[in-house]
Amino acid sequence: MATGSIRVCLGLKAFIAAGPRRPASHSASPAHAPRIAPFLLAAFAWGLSPLPVPAIAAPASPDREVSIVFVGDVMVAERPGELITAGIDPFRAFAPLLDAHDLRIGNLECVVATGGDALAKPYTFRADPNVLPVLKRHFDGLSLANNHSGDFGKQAFAEQLDLMRSAGLPGFGGGRNATEAHAPLILERDGLRIALLGYVEFKPRSFEADATRPGVAWSGEDEQVIEDIVAARRDHHADIVIPYLHWGWEEEAQPSPRLRAFARRMIDAGADMVVGGHPHVTQGADVYKGKPIIYSLGNFLFNSFETEATTTGWVLSAQVGPEGVRSWRTHVARLDADGVPWPAGSVASPCGQAGATTVNLCKGSP
Repeated sequence: MATGSIRVCLGLKAFIAAGPRRPASHSASPAHAPRIAPFLLAAFAWGLSPLPVPAIAAPASPDREVSIVFVGDVMVAERPGELITAGIDPFRAFAPLLDAHDLRIGNLECVVATGGDALAKPYTFRADPNVLPVLKRHFDGLSLANNHSGDFGKQAFAEQLDLMRSAGLPGFGGGRNATEAHAPLILERDGLRIALLGYVEFKPRSFEADATRPGVAWSGEDEQVIEDIVAARRDHHADIVIPYLHWGWEEEAQPSPRLRAFARRMIDAGADMVVGGHPHVTQGADVYKGKPIIYSLGNFLFNSFETEATTTGWVLSAQVGPEGVRSWRTHVARLDADGVPWPAGSVASPCGQAGATTVNLCKGSP
């Protein structure tokens, strides 16, 4: 339960007169406005000394439910970026499904910046900042924890952090230092506090944030990830905790034993669902202790891929309550020659219910 205090003094008369502020939709810590008792109003009038007033947050009601949707790799440089510059929205076919959810989350598989120099690696992606309004239109949060966030160096990554903040587009799994990179993004809807954590464990590790330099959160240090999950509830008072991992080997159809084992460790530590990406293909799903694990969502917006596997992605839809994930299902996306996703409702993909021991298959238009 969150606690805090308000110092009461004469200078706050205007605040009381104006009424309480509306809580922010996302934050790194609780921001619940306490009620001001009548005796405190009297204290204003008589000029009494400041008094601490505890701010007590009510627990989430059991009947509350939030819908959340995750997409895979979103790469808005190259051809997708050209479409946006031309005024074409590459997310338009999935906009109705995305907008039907309370929270919309993706993985930003590039750096959005104007500066920096391309590193010596096979593929580097830098998008023009003009893509940010389109991303903001369709997403409430983006993971920055991937192997392309650092393609143009630390300076470009820091520029991206500033640009996203100015655009009002929250990111997670990356920050100006390791503390920021490992901090959860807290998004609150209908009284539920949902913590999103982002990690990458695919090279190069030079993109990792440290004590003084910007970068991404690295998941190769398993104990740190476990501690972050525990801290999301203990310190940030999250009702729901979901880690989004950028892991595995590219174009492998099945998750490795390491991914399977670590996903279970994260659930044992308190994660309500584990979501993954990076291999550019989907990798199946599991349930463990009744909680879903979706190993890879594959690509969502990404050009230059040609095979059926790499041009097929999943969009994950989940309904969560205070007790965890109540139901979930994936929707199939097919990418065209420009890397733009289109719904493929006739293709079956994984789905499930709370407490289930097996994964089902569902199909149908979003």
